[in-house]
Amino acid sequence: MHPYPHTYTASAFGRRNGAVSVSSPLLPSLETSPPPQFGGPEGVWSPETLLVASLADCFILTFRGVARAARLEWLDLECRVEGILERVDGESQFTRYVTYAKLTVPSNTDTARARELLERAEHGCLIANSVRGVRTLNAQVSLASATGETAPA
Repeated sequence: MHPYPHTYTASAFGRRNGAVSVSSPLLPSLETSPPPQFGGPEGVWSPETLLVASLADCFILTFRGVARAARLEWLDLECRVEGILERVDGESQFTRYVTYAKLTVPSNTDTARARELLERAEHGCLIANSVRGVRTLNAQVSLASATGETAPA
């Protein structure tokens, strides 16, 4: 890892109407629009969905590091984050984030330990630690059987 501080750069370009192009050096550009809740079209990334997606992405990437350090064998991790946008003192802001995580592990795994590592990942996610609002983790650990089926632990 590079020493701190790290600097990340992104740019946006838009006209009076239409999509906004978001870019960063060496990355593909994304087209964004307001979400449908603000009159934008469906099926287009918005700043709101990008924020919530970055929480889900960071959770999984942080879990990878936590699990690697703890030498936990795991098969897959699904993560969905719901961000709740509300009006507070006349301003729109995200007030709550609920992370739904479903981890699948081999059948011989200590599920309590796996759940603890999911909690560590939630507390260690640098993106989540950078936003305001109450964070809740709803974690599920499932054991994989020899046939590939999963069962909640």
